[in-house]
Order: sequence, then structure tokens, then C-alpha cells
Amino acid sequence: MGGILLFDGVCSLCNHLVDFVMKRDKEKYYQFASLQSEKGQSLLKEYQLEVDLNTMVVIENDKAYVKSDAVLKVVPKLTGGWFILGAGKWVPRLIRHKLYDVVAANRYRLFGKKTTCRLPTEEERSRFLT
Repeated sequence: MGGILLFDGVCSLCNHLVDFVMKRDKEKYYQFASLQSEKGQSLLKEYQLEVDLNTMVVIENDKAYVKSDAVLKVVPKLTGGWFILGAGKWVPRLIRHKLYDVVAANRYRLFGKKTTCRLPTEEERSRFLT
């Protein structure tokens, strides 16, 4: 089994990130669920994470990663040279997480917010957890 990416389902930036990952995840390693969904809530409880819509969560090998650590787990799996962003692991976590928090705190204002969570298309359904 591959990884799971949990995202804020009403966040436009987060939905664009899901589109971005799906397009570049040629191995179809990641499956997706919104943090607001029943499955997302269940996984947050299972991994003893707070219900925090301000972070993306990646679950791999029975371990949960949040904020910039989650991003750094995803980029090596993407085609097109995005693995280079993995060099961010050399930036201290405190700085990476602070930058992540600034973007997260302003994401609705900068990128917009949807009134409902994303509904996957027919082609995407197999990659979304229910």
C-alpha cells in the first residue's frame, strides 16, 4: 500500500495541490481524503492527531507527517524534477514549519475557499478514500 494524503477539502490551494500531485504521481502511490470527511476524521483519531485544518497530513508506513514534513514526504514521489524540493529537509524544521504556517494561515485569503468539499471526478474516484 502507498501513502495517504489528507487535505483541507474547502481550500482552493489544497485542492490545486491534490490535482498537482495526482498529475505527477505516475505510480499512483498516494490516495486522498479531505480532513473534513468521515475517513479523514477517522484517520486523524487513529493517528492521535488534532483536528487541525491548517495542515496537510501524509500517512506512510503507519506514521503520520504534518506541515512541511508532509510536503517533504510527497515530493520525492513526483515526476518532473520536483524531487529537488526534497533539499528542503536541510532547512531546520522550525523554519520550514513557520513558513508553512504563514501560508496556511493566509491560504483562504490568497487562494480562496470553496463552500463545499471537493467531489472527485469519475477518473479520480479510485484514488479517494471513502
